[in-house]
Amino acid sequence: MHSSFKPFYRNFYFKTGGFIPSAPLNQNIYPGDFFQIINGEMIILGNIFKKGIVSDENVELDDDQLLNPASWHFGEGVSKKYSGRGKGKGAIADIEFSKQILAFDHRGSFMFKGNNPKSVRISNWNDIQQELIIKMTQVLYSFRDLYIVTDVATTSDWTLAVSGSKKGELEIATEEQSYGLSDVFGHETCKTIQSKDIDYYNREANRKPVFYKAKKLVVQDEQLNVFISDLINSRQNHDSWAGSYFDYDFYTDTNYAPQIPVDSQASLLDMLQANQLNPNTALLYFRWADANMDDVEKLFISYGEE
Repeated sequence: MHSSFKPFYRNFYFKTGGFIPSAPLNQNIYPGDFFQIINGEMIILGNIFKKGIVSDENVELDDDQLLNPASWHFGEGVSKKYSGRGKGKGAIADIEFSKQILAFDHRGSFMFKGNNPKSVRISNWNDIQQELIIKMTQVLYSFRDLYIVTDVATTSDWTLAVSGSKKGELEIATEEQSYGLSDVFGHETCKTIQSKDIDYYNREANRKPVFYKAKKLVVQDEQLNVFISDLINSRQNHDSWAGSYFDYDFYTDTNYAPQIPVDSQASLLDMLQANQLNPNTALLYFRWADANMDDVEKLFISYGEE
């Protein structure tokens, strides 16, 4: 994803109680979809229902769960530069309209409005999560890095504007008798008169499933601590071993402490001995956790992105 979308994605996660927009934005996503995040993009690999990974009779879905509409209208760095009413010439008679100019004060500042939000969710996730661990890591697939969509949110319509600079402007107008920013922006009759330095401006008028919550595959904390401890211990004498093994005068920094990257969980499993991880032991090594802000940040780790 382009970095100008980052403030929107961050705010969306916190304001809506953990929902995340799909990436790229407007990509449909459904309950049961499983995916990976690669180079800042969601790569959808399949669906646990479509592929029969979990039997339909073992899954319960809650449909049309109402969400708090107040949480689906928010912005950052946007102000009203102008707001007023005017008159213009229509095809038959003069018309009155409300006009506003929205000013965006930095790159990535945005305004979002979604109406009538509802969700569809897997309500008995706890009943199927262990089965999914075994099947997705051992029996059917050998995933170490995976997300599964558990909740999808839709709105009757939504509108988003994202600025590409600190001088972004959006001039909009509607014939509705309204002056308020919240009433004009995103209204179905709203029209764009002109824009300046706006990276993205879109109104979606259908209930597209593009907002989601997901569970991610992670290593069990107990096993992770054992892996990290063993790895640090094995590296304590690495420099002294290298000095005695290689016939070369390598410089050794004795003050350096081995560092284990936070996101190295999956790679640590590669050090397991053959057949140590199998269908009978998979639950000892894996668990599901909620996708969170760390995963939102992954959507903006892209090679060549500014």
